[in-house]
Amino acid sequence: MNTQIRRLGIVLIVLFTALFIQLNYLQVIEANDLNNHPANSRAVVRDFSQPRGVIQTADGAVVAQSVPSNDAFKLQRQYPLGPLFAHVTGYFSFTYGSEGVEKEYNDALTGKVSQGSFNPRDLLIDREKTGNVTLTISKSLQELASEQLGERKGSVVALDPRTGAILAFVDYPTYDPNTLASHNQDSVRAAWSELNADEDKPLLPRTYRERYPPGSSFKVVTTAAGLATGTASPAQPVYPTMRELLLPNAGGQTLQNFGGSTCGGPLPEALRVSCNTAFAQLGLDLGAQKLSGAASDFGFNKVPPIDMPYAAQSFFPAAGAFARDQPGLAKSAIGQQDVSATPMQMALVAAGIANNGVIMTPHVLGEVRDSDGAVVQRYEPKPWLTAVPPSVAQTTRDMMVGVVERGSGTRAQIPGLAVAGKTGTAQTGLDKSHVWFVAFAPADAPRVAVAVMLEDQPSTTEATGGALAAPIAQAVMRAALAP
Repeated sequence: MNTQIRRLGIVLIVLFTALFIQLNYLQVIEANDLNNHPANSRAVVRDFSQPRGVIQTADGAVVAQSVPSNDAFKLQRQYPLGPLFAHVTGYFSFTYGSEGVEKEYNDALTGKVSQGSFNPRDLLIDREKTGNVTLTISKSLQELASEQLGERKGSVVALDPRTGAILAFVDYPTYDPNTLASHNQDSVRAAWSELNADEDKPLLPRTYRERYPPGSSFKVVTTAAGLATGTASPAQPVYPTMRELLLPNAGGQTLQNFGGSTCGGPLPEALRVSCNTAFAQLGLDLGAQKLSGAASDFGFNKVPPIDMPYAAQSFFPAAGAFARDQPGLAKSAIGQQDVSATPMQMALVAAGIANNGVIMTPHVLGEVRDSDGAVVQRYEPKPWLTAVPPSVAQTTRDMMVGVVERGSGTRAQIPGLAVAGKTGTAQTGLDKSHVWFVAFAPADAPRVAVAVMLEDQPSTTEATGGALAAPIAQAVMRAALAP
């Protein structure tokens, strides 16, 4: 009898030990994986039901908030301005997760970011903390930029070159994030399917995730590279006046000026009229190493450190890609061939010239305040890259002023202010082009830099960017600089 009891006791001890080990394994080792497993709906319901702070603009407009829902989730996330800020706020969806600021600043919105100070009231008051996020973007400028863009596919980016603060971040087409935040999962899935089936890609934030050939707007980088390396100066060389440039090692292939026009002259004149033959020659004179290096100095082939998820890096071929492709080097110098850039990247190029050669880290966060209104996080501006020395930036700026005063960008002029800018037209075939305008103002003390990009516009002349994109940039800069 005692033997049987001992055996039973040993079996029970083994079973309890196994149970203890399994519980600890699940609660400690596997806890993180189980909590984040897609099938674990409890965690999702818990997070989705958690109080969440507001997201508001720099001028106080609420763009995301939670309100009582009177259902299992308790709270409904709402986006009062809908499509206007969709690509900034993103969405907070039970089915599809989160995007934009909702994703990037989730901890702040749920009150997990604090100053670290202890408040005795927290022991006496049963309350759930949240954090309120204030953006650097204003509703008024976002609305104006959106109105200017209209129903043309493209983007408008405006930022403060001194701090990197994003002032306007507009895309078209856009979408209504309320449809993805709904608690009716059938309607959410239907909206998701419809948005993803749309060939115009309304869910895509073109401002910082889509790349396009920058065309002649890239000549700002080529200009700065020429000046920084001593390959060119405002006076020398004087590029020959011609209609087309014979490309080296290309079997007679030539590179033409837009529309078959004739141009040449020193660098300021070449930039003023956006002369392809002159800049292609400058690219060849620079060589692959210097031109690729300059593109890298301006942020190409690097992921920009913006506080938004999944930013795309712009692309310029490595120097080795041109070892046997000198024609490709000439075309890359004018922003064609395989060169591609996001609208934000080209805004940063303009901002770097505006800010004496220093590109500041782009950001949408202004500050975070806790439930008591105390500031718990404030974005502190910091440099990202030094693209060129101040003297090079200043000379490039002066040449860009000439583009707006008497060149291809005259429609960006603001009465009483000097504006620096550059047009761009990147042909895509079938008489269509992506058209660009990058600029900053006031040229002598810049407070706003912009990039405007319109997709698939009718090709007419090299000044297409000046005709279609420059007026949008002018209106945005003028509004941003208004008292």
